[in-house]
Amino acid sequence: MPPAAMPGQPGRARPGTAADVAYGRLKAMILDNALPPGTQRLEAELALELGISRTPVREAMLRLEQDGLVSITPRHGMRVLPIALADIRDIYEVLTSLEPTAAEALARRQLPAEQLRPLHRACDDMAAAVAAGDRAAWAEADEAFHRGLVELCGNRRLAGMVMQVWDQSHRVRMVTLNLRPLPQASTAEHRAIMTAIAAGDGDGARELYRIHRRRGGMELISLVERSGLAWL
Repeated sequence: MPPAAMPGQPGRARPGTAADVAYGRLKAMILDNALPPGTQRLEAELALELGISRTPVREAMLRLEQDGLVSITPRHGMRVLPIALADIRDIYEVLTSLEPTAAEALARRQLPAEQLRPLHRACDDMAAAVAAGDRAAWAEADEAFHRGLVELCGNRRLAGMVMQVWDQSHRVRMVTLNLRPLPQASTAEHRAIMTAIAAGDGDGARELYRIHRRRGGMELISLVERSGLAWL
């Protein structure tokens, strides 16, 4: 499910509105490839499928366009945008710049162990998933770790920027999930990052996260290149 709107983000309807419901459901369908790239859907079709009136669907479509997930054409509805290889490179360059800053900020906050427990639990879940060979469970735990980390970093604007780009990369991660080897190295890297965060080591957390994100991005881009797909 998509993350709750960060306070102060523009263009967000109030939680619990019909527009929020439509936005959340459509976004999940796009990110999980239930609405694959290139899909063209009319506003009326989506309203019927979701069982929601056309006005909140229209609002949701506009928000998805702001997220860079769809394009809207009058009388033709929305089209789910593909992600080209150049887009993937851009996305991971942004993540490699922003996420280490979030890790450093979280480490310097020196939060009590109780508040960091969800991140440690996500690391445990990743390890268990690797041991079981369950890539889907690993991906869920990995996402919980990354989302949880930026939500705790203390900078809401930074968190909002990271999560918008993270969402754009979700489809790529899901498409390549079964093409990758079991993510043992990535799981170990998450543990090392958490050790630095728990110790309040901002410089260490930042550098470890930078290395982790750079390695992971290069691995994913290489997989896409070898797959021969021009876009996802």
